[in-house]
Amino acid sequence: MLRLAYWSVVVGVWAAIAGVGGLVYLAHDLPDLNRLPAPNQKQAIVVKTAGGQTLATYGAVYNDWLSYGEIPEVMVLAILAAEDRRFFDHMGVDPRGVARAALANIRAGALRQGGSTLTQQLAKNLFLTPERSLKRKAQEVMVAFWLERTFAKSELLELYLNRVYFGAGTYGIDAASRTYFGHSARRLSLAEAALLAGLVKAPSAYAPTNDPERAFARASVVLGAMVDAGLITEMAARRARADPAAIQPSARAGDVRYFTDWVVRRTRALTAETERPLTVYTTLDRQAQAAAERALGGVLAEAGAKRRVAQGALVALAPDGAVRAMTGGRAYARSEYNRAVQARRQMGSAFKPFVYAAALEAGMAPDTLVDDAPIAVDGWSPENYGRSYRGPVTLSEALSVSLNTATVRLQERVGRDRIVALARRLGVDAPLEPVRSLALGPEEMSLLDITGAYAPFANGGRAAEPYAILEIHALDGELLYRRRALPPEQVLSAEVAQTMATMLENVVEWGTGKRARIDRPAAGKTGTSQGFRDAVFVGFTRDLVAGVWLGNDDDTPTDRVTGGTLPADIWADFMIEAHVGRPVRPLGGGALKATFTGPEAG
Repeated sequence: MLRLAYWSVVVGVWAAIAGVGGLVYLAHDLPDLNRLPAPNQKQAIVVKTAGGQTLATYGAVYNDWLSYGEIPEVMVLAILAAEDRRFFDHMGVDPRGVARAALANIRAGALRQGGSTLTQQLAKNLFLTPERSLKRKAQEVMVAFWLERTFAKSELLELYLNRVYFGAGTYGIDAASRTYFGHSARRLSLAEAALLAGLVKAPSAYAPTNDPERAFARASVVLGAMVDAGLITEMAARRARADPAAIQPSARAGDVRYFTDWVVRRTRALTAETERPLTVYTTLDRQAQAAAERALGGVLAEAGAKRRVAQGALVALAPDGAVRAMTGGRAYARSEYNRAVQARRQMGSAFKPFVYAAALEAGMAPDTLVDDAPIAVDGWSPENYGRSYRGPVTLSEALSVSLNTATVRLQERVGRDRIVALARRLGVDAPLEPVRSLALGPEEMSLLDITGAYAPFANGGRAAEPYAILEIHALDGELLYRRRALPPEQVLSAEVAQTMATMLENVVEWGTGKRARIDRPAAGKTGTSQGFRDAVFVGFTRDLVAGVWLGNDDDTPTDRVTGGTLPADIWADFMIEAHVGRPVRPLGGGALKATFTGPEAG
């Protein structure tokens, strides 16, 4: 008996030593629990139109800190029903919740439920990393016990609801409420509270900015949980489902994120020395942007699968280079890759106008004759589409019907170096080389690049580098950047620019771009790369210069889609809608300047 007692004491002592050692091991790398960490300070950037309409928000966004007494009761009840029904009964860890989650996971044969309490979630969010390990879980339990001893339950809920992430870059219920609903969280309805409570489980997946249907379905589940917990009646839940939360339009950024992502990258380059929250005013036109999204999405939805074309892009500029619309793909939610800016593709015959502009500069005229006949250049023999030849044709005719051999013959007469120099002068920044096939557009460039290079044809020959940022302000209103409107450089004579506008108008009137005809004078050029991998239409009116590209990300051929077919259709659909309310005007004239009408105008 004495020996048993002795060994019991020995085992107990060593167990205590092991327990203390374990606690020391778990606690040695914990942060200072007596100092709550500052909120996530990732730089916040709000992108707006010139008139102040919010397009998208980036980074960590916080608004008012709501005391427990200011938090609507429906928000407290919704978060408890969704995340921790026994919050007011446990001391940081809920054994019942852990057992219930374990049983559910065993039945499902997979990890479907977690047993973490709100206090454990707060411990993880405040002090720990998202690492999944036994050590991190044990530390989470330790910190949860400490939080429960240090703060009242109401204080813990206040901390949680003001610090938890709700998606779309928002932290805390007030920032989330203002982002999604356009008002303070002090005014949350039952339907709105249920939607916010539902986001906590997977903020990015359930955010109404990403997937509205999934967000509302999750809100309905939360309402059911509130009924099940006896926190609201079935009638209250039915009424909330019948009148769901209204998501403000600015929260549904949609495909405008192609544009705002590009703006944010440029903003960070302009303000690299500051981490302050920023507001950026841009050149985007909401009407034109909506028209771009509808035009591209509509044609691809109707004909994309049949013609084996999966992706597209559209960019539109004012004649001075201000970006009015940009959509870089079929759906931003599926692919954030911006095909208007990041992709470099062959533009095919859309490059030909630079050849003809160089010919005009060299003293030729639209009625100058060039022979459309077979030609060999350093052993290379280009062919016309359809493999037919017209003999002597005018420059205007050769451009309008996009004759390859006539254009290559013109290229050799003008000089490739002259053409490269002109294209660069007009704004093409692709690494052009004076290769023998230069006139047929073999060089890869972005859609934004070539669209900007067409602007001098529309604005009287002035340089028009694409731009989108008008002003950048700090959160306190301090002006950090304002675009300087310098006198534009004359990169093409007004006479040559006007002549090119007329020749490109013929392309739309009776040439390869007939499907791009709209309700006002318009000009443009089709382009198709070898093997039907890329199809392009770039054109302009007096008010807008726009480019459309269609193709596949994996560079597989389309079903014979040319620039004069679907891209021209999209361009026409876009231009008709984007010009609603604008007077019909002839081509030519000076560049239109983008004006800033926001809070800091003047």
